[in-house]
Amino acid sequence: MSAVQKVKQVISPELKAFEGIFKDSLKSRVALLDKITHYIVKRKGKQMRPMFVFLCAKMMGEVNDSTYRAASLMELLHTATLVHDDVVDDAMERRGFFSINALWKNKIAVLVGDYLLSRSLILSVENDEFDHLRVVAKAVKDMSEGELLQMEKARGLNFSEDVYLDIIRQKTASLIASCCKAGAISVGASKYQAETFERFGELLGMAFQIKDDLFDYGSSSGIGKPTGIDIKERKLTLPIIHAYSKSTVKEKKKLKSLINKNGKKRNNVNEIVEFVIQKGGLEYADRKMRSYTESAISLLNQFPNTEAKEAMLELVDYTINRKK
Repeated sequence: MSAVQKVKQVISPELKAFEGIFKDSLKSRVALLDKITHYIVKRKGKQMRPMFVFLCAKMMGEVNDSTYRAASLMELLHTATLVHDDVVDDAMERRGFFSINALWKNKIAVLVGDYLLSRSLILSVENDEFDHLRVVAKAVKDMSEGELLQMEKARGLNFSEDVYLDIIRQKTASLIASCCKAGAISVGASKYQAETFERFGELLGMAFQIKDDLFDYGSSSGIGKPTGIDIKERKLTLPIIHAYSKSTVKEKKKLKSLINKNGKKRNNVNEIVEFVIQKGGLEYADRKMRSYTESAISLLNQFPNTEAKEAMLELVDYTINRKK
């Protein structure tokens, strides 16, 4: 049994009930929209975001209607961002299936993403859950700023670690942080407790993204052949940023040239990967990832030992040890 399956056992009734509630939240009077949302539901992923919501809620109290709405909000928001991301990236696949834009073209995909986002906002307003609305609005703001910041910095190959950390905090960690905070709020957690869960989610999200960065380097991190996807897209991740910081002026110039002019060629991707390995980029990123994880666990340890907490610790362990 995988780590995720073990975690799901703890919140199995909640996840089962959530599936129906989430499906209902997508309903529309437009047949085309219903067809597309049905396609989305049938191809759902691991449901990590709802898992964070339910586990944080169970650590602080009893799951209730507000918790289910919080989980739906986060899944609606996450799905909307995936649909929009596929349009921005011109991606034809998502989780091994055709993306929405591949099947229905960009215009429809953008409108579907807008619809999903609007449903999350309406769900909050209809139930007077303005704390949830604030969480969602902040997450949308952070993710949008993070994506735009990354695009801006990619043009000039900005090798600043601080800028990189700010980007992943907004792009990736903000959504996990929002899930944790919304789950805590849904069961009446205090402001301090909700903010502690938010910070926990942010730290875990940072670790999660750095782990994703390491997948680009494949074999050297024990996960198969290098993919080089980030390198080809000129996305500066932590391993390459650290390698650059340890380089001579001549090496920096060569690295920039490889990324700028020839990054899409396999032999140049391999050369960049080898360079990053030699400069200790992977080890540095791994240490940073584990540091964020340890900080997240220390926050979690403020709360009583429960089955939900043990499951959350299992999820933390999965984050840094997953193979894909």
